[in-house]
Amino acid sequence: MRFTEQDIEELQGAKNLLENPGLAARMSDFIGTPIEKGLELLPDSWNKNITEVTQTALMKASEAATFTMKDIPGAESSNLLHTLGAALSGGVGGFFGVAAITVELPISTSIMLRSIADVARSEGESIESIETRLACLQVFALGGKSETDNGAESGYFAVRSALAKSVTEAAGFIARKGVSDKSAPALVKFITKIAERFGVQVTQKAAAQTVPAIGAAGGSIINTLFIGHFQEMARGHFIVRRLERKYGEEKVKALYNSLPAEQR
Repeated sequence: MRFTEQDIEELQGAKNLLENPGLAARMSDFIGTPIEKGLELLPDSWNKNITEVTQTALMKASEAATFTMKDIPGAESSNLLHTLGAALSGGVGGFFGVAAITVELPISTSIMLRSIADVARSEGESIESIETRLACLQVFALGGKSETDNGAESGYFAVRSALAKSVTEAAGFIARKGVSDKSAPALVKFITKIAERFGVQVTQKAAAQTVPAIGAAGGSIINTLFIGHFQEMARGHFIVRRLERKYGEEKVKALYNSLPAEQR
């Protein structure tokens, strides 16, 4: 099957989103100073605690995110509603500062994961599917590097490849035993790998909120930028998955890699 012009355009749009995330740049523009300045203001214990904080947030979010959603593949997503929810939680976090992130992050992560699932559903995914739910969690690994990455390891398909084994193991475990055992090695390994990358972007968010006088209003805007970033990653990710269902993974990957990396 040959790619239609519309599908080529959609894949190009997906690549533009996935390969040009720009979260740190947007936050730097808002606070009027490079994120690096905010990083210097984070507590000394931050790097030691970030993995545990993000793992906890992702695990709690995975339990609650799709509780009230109906499984209607193709239904239009409601980005604005989820953005407002994230902005509200960000306002609370901004008011109390970086110390509140352990309370605020699980809430905002649950809202974001629900929004990601909403995007997945709008691209024809069944949110009751184990594969779809794991693909939703994968979005938190997109658009951010882990500490061990080099340039070649941070592209969209490189990240998916790096997560492939843990995704397969987690899916197999859930298919056999469900999600009741949150301490199962397969699930912990999967969440840990996601958290390594998600933690980079959480740190950028915390650095922006650490800037003096950011306040509740600033915290709301930062969370709006934060959820907007993951909504874009989700849209790109699930466009690619929709086209893979139509044309096959290898054909889509080959075309994706041949398309120019346009700057936004």
